[in-house]
Amino acid sequence: MVEISTSILSVLKGQEAKTFFALEKAKTDYFHIDVMDGKFVEKNTYKKMFEYASYIKRISNVPLDVHLMVEDVRSAIDDFSALEPNIITFHYEACKDDEEVREFINLIKEYNARVGISVKPDTDIEKIYEFLPYIHNVLIMTVEPGKGGQTLLTDMLEKIKKLKEYIEKENLEVDIEADGGINLTTAPKVKEAGANILVSGTAIIIAKDYKAIIDELKQ
Repeated sequence: MVEISTSILSVLKGQEAKTFFALEKAKTDYFHIDVMDGKFVEKNTYKKMFEYASYIKRISNVPLDVHLMVEDVRSAIDDFSALEPNIITFHYEACKDDEEVREFINLIKEYNARVGISVKPDTDIEKIYEFLPYIHNVLIMTVEPGKGGQTLLTDMLEKIKKLKEYIEKENLEVDIEADGGINLTTAPKVKEAGANILVSGTAIIIAKDYKAIIDELKQ
């Protein structure tokens, strides 16, 4: 069974408490916090996501899964680590070199959070292999980051499969998280490819019964 990280990007203002409580009751495993700065990606959700994540921290015990789609990774790690998230994931593409990747890995660990590295669809998965022994999670973008409600890029399934095979060959303990276009139609293919954490936002938030769809995604 996989875990579900529900993206709260499309949660409406004024509906936060009702939605977050309902998602917790429906047994989402994580709240996925899509942090965007308007530079690394077009959309800017920084302030909204900090407010939402702060509110969740006050009312819920469901862990936070923070996904940083930002240019200034260091400042974002400092900001969001104050909320004691379970996972902080940053983008490989936001780093100027491999040394900076290692710095961010160590910084997140200093804040006692699990470390994730995310890769965009165009990034070769082999580029992050050297960091796998030092991190907990790889977030594979199955759409271009920055927008909700996109269609899953099917060639990303091969990337997930390739990563899964490498992790098993090297006997590593690293979660594979897939993010983008995950719904009841695409989830079985993503799970079969090797992902064990699925990020889903729109498909869950627009559903009438959160528990029914989360349960089905987990199977």
